[in-house]
Amino acid sequence: MATQALTMVNFESTIQDNEVLLIDFWADWCGPCKMFGPVFEKVSEKHPDAVFAKVNTEEEQELAGVFGVRSIPTVAIFRDQVLVYKQAGALAEGALEDLLEKVKALDMDEIRAQIASEEAQAGAEAQATA
Repeated sequence: MATQALTMVNFESTIQDNEVLLIDFWADWCGPCKMFGPVFEKVSEKHPDAVFAKVNTEEEQELAGVFGVRSIPTVAIFRDQVLVYKQAGALAEGALEDLLEKVKALDMDEIRAQIASEEAQAGAEAQATA
């Protein structure tokens, strides 16, 4: 599957409609982004079960801001509408493949339970300091 452009307009529906979503935040002037782009595209061709999207940070500054992107390229990965990975820096093809396989193998029930536990603990700590 080829990569697609991700914008503020199609962001929510893209997350909601896909089990695995990889996002590459990039810009035309970024040398490492230009080196990583073909790697991202090549891996996308091998994984039709995942959506690979690109965010041009110059054109979509609001979306980059939502993610707190301060350095590019940055890769973010959603699994079942949960952000499970976000890291700045270009990845080698093998590293991106390995990362994608690990994301696909995640036990999302366990991840959701962990998130709920952390949120409950944070809520309890906030009440204790109030």
